[in-house]
Amino acid sequence: MRKLLFPIFIVIVTITILFRLFYLQVVDDTYIKKSENNALKIVYEYPERGYIFDRNNKLLVANQPSYDIMVVPKEVKDIDTLALCKMLNITLEDFDAKLKKAIVYSPRLPSIFLPQLTKAEYAEFQEKMRHFSGFYIQKRSLRDYQVHAGANLFGYIRQVNEDNIKNNPYYRSGDLIGVQGVEQQYEEVLRGVKGVKYIQRDRFNREIGSFKDGIYDTLAVKGSDITLTIDNELQAYGELLMQNKRGGIVAIEPKTGEILALINAPSYDPALLVGRERSKNYTELYNDSLAKPLYNRVLSGEYSPGSPFKILTSLIGLQEGVITEHSTFSCSRGFFYGRGAWMGCHDSGTWNLKHALAISCNTYPSQTYRRIIEKYKTPSEGIDKWHDHLASFGLGQFLGYDLPEGRKGHIPNSDYYNRWYPNKGWKSTTTISNAIGQGEVILTPMQLANVMAAVANKGYYYTPHIIKNIENHNIDKNFVTKKTTTIDSKHFDPIIDAMEDVFRFGTGSSAQVPGLAICGKTGTVENFTRINGKRYQLTDHSVFVAFAPKDDPKIAIAVFIENGYWGSRWAGPITSLMIQKYLLPEIVRTDLEKRMIEGSLKSEYDKVVQLYKMTDRNKK
Repeated sequence: MRKLLFPIFIVIVTITILFRLFYLQVVDDTYIKKSENNALKIVYEYPERGYIFDRNNKLLVANQPSYDIMVVPKEVKDIDTLALCKMLNITLEDFDAKLKKAIVYSPRLPSIFLPQLTKAEYAEFQEKMRHFSGFYIQKRSLRDYQVHAGANLFGYIRQVNEDNIKNNPYYRSGDLIGVQGVEQQYEEVLRGVKGVKYIQRDRFNREIGSFKDGIYDTLAVKGSDITLTIDNELQAYGELLMQNKRGGIVAIEPKTGEILALINAPSYDPALLVGRERSKNYTELYNDSLAKPLYNRVLSGEYSPGSPFKILTSLIGLQEGVITEHSTFSCSRGFFYGRGAWMGCHDSGTWNLKHALAISCNTYPSQTYRRIIEKYKTPSEGIDKWHDHLASFGLGQFLGYDLPEGRKGHIPNSDYYNRWYPNKGWKSTTTISNAIGQGEVILTPMQLANVMAAVANKGYYYTPHIIKNIENHNIDKNFVTKKTTTIDSKHFDPIIDAMEDVFRFGTGSSAQVPGLAICGKTGTVENFTRINGKRYQLTDHSVFVAFAPKDDPKIAIAVFIENGYWGSRWAGPITSLMIQKYLLPEIVRTDLEKRMIEGSLKSEYDKVVQLYKMTDRNKK
């Protein structure tokens, strides 16, 4: 028996090897189909990217044909380089640089030599392509924008980089990918699926037909169309109102969390980032470090919210039982606290909750905040309870919206103050600025708008989102799941009445609209910048939040204007006009419209530029 063991072993090993060879050569063509295989040429067919529509089915983003010249370096032989350069209007240095880059990627694989030919270039090259071995034309599609608004929410398309290729095997050199906005967020459904053809070549490198009769070839699958929640007319109108200004507007449908408009200013025409000039235009936009047209202020801009935060202070005070709607506090043009510490106010008198909110008194929310913190045994317990109420509105955290950027703002808790005051030598008055939305409280305009949606709904909200429908797909269930705040619904009624009074006789009365019940709140936010380590105070920011109509809210909105003085000067009128545009057949306050469209804050922004220049000179 021992004599048979070795022969049996040899037979088993031989059968295993033969079986493996048969499997690799006949059954499994993985290695044969490898793109580095000299006997095969792989040609990709790029699908048309999915179209983008607005909530009213208006086409926003379509496609246009584009033609790239591809090169396979190893196949470039005996060509008239000068003739090619002349035809493509490039220099010999450009030719060498592009070919070297292609060789670095792969001598045998195709890569883009010259992207996005004009129609004239395409026609001329196609006619003479047979004279330039190793070069061929790859057809694909580029975005074709049907509108001039919405650049920041759309994002843009560019060629993949090394990280994209490394992290996702789907992409190859020269492929296009969505960056920022909707294009990035919904890349996988918009891009579709590439088709592929395997073409067999003989030993002379001549094409002899499809590999294995095309059984491994696949057809390209068009990307899915998507419908956004955006109202294009409202979006375009908002961008018109924001010309010559910096800041952001975000409008939400309270009952669904659908984003109706998301405006960043300054913006740019999305068509600038399409075509051969894309790189040049992008560089110019990117290098504008002051206006920052590529920066999404609505999602990533973190600001002190100012007086709109008094709404939340009041709601928490009602929920915690430290005030009622009938509670009164006296104000003598400010609030005294601590040793001579003073928080100024613009009026004096004894106010109840509704009147204090309507005229934007600072004393009332400060007294309320102090009672909230001092209700508990320690300031730490009080501030944590306050923090938790605010967190239920989505503050101090990412909201979970479907756009791939943003900041979470900041709502301080006891850990934060204990780090700043190691001996725990802090109390309610130490943090009193939080009461009026200054201090350590930081929000994004998106968060402010979401707070308005929660107030309009009397205590609940849906995660803000920009997707309404995806062809052949379901949207994220998170967007149709109700989120409930820690504030009982009964406490919202006096706050909503007070916000209506803001328009009736309070700080927003100049922006009221006859026959339309709007609830809102003005805000004026201190604005500082730091240059070369020194702190400078600039013109205040203008803020306004609102929802309408009062009894059946259909739009909640936040408007933030950088260097815009006080809330009712710029943000208030723009808020009123956006609400009119969405709810009414026509604009009623044409006086406001004319002033906002023609108005400019350029002189304020020029002051900032001059300040930077002056400090740079002083530094030298």
